Amino acid sequence: MKNTHYNQKHLKEHRRALRNNGTSAEAILWRGLKNKQIHGLKFRRQFSVDNYILDFYCVSKKVAIELDGSQHFTAHSVEMDAIRDNHLQALGIKIIRFHNQDIYQNEAAVLEIIKEKLVE
Repeated sequence: MKNTHYNQKHLKEHRRALRNNGTSAEAILWRGLKNKQIHGLKFRRQFSVDNYILDFYCVSKKVAIELDGSQHFTAHSVEMDAIRDNHLQALGIKIIRFHNQDIYQNEAAVLEIIKEKLVE
């Protein structure tokens, strides 16, 4: 039976546009996640769950990795992120968040944190 929460057709073009126009932080992190480099796990970029598009998602572990740029630090964005996180957590999805600056300043440490979180 197909899971109707994932990759809804109406978001396909938007997901593609996000993949093709991602941030530099996303590109840096993707280099460390793609090709099953972490514990042999497959990650997907710009994967949607219901109406939310996740930066990175590991389907087998139900783990989302979100990168937050400056737009995420307004009061409204913090509130919207909390609503989104609550919805995803209700579906059993674990969210790991990093600031873009974390990626720029210490990509290796971020990848280590991800590795640790995936075995919890």
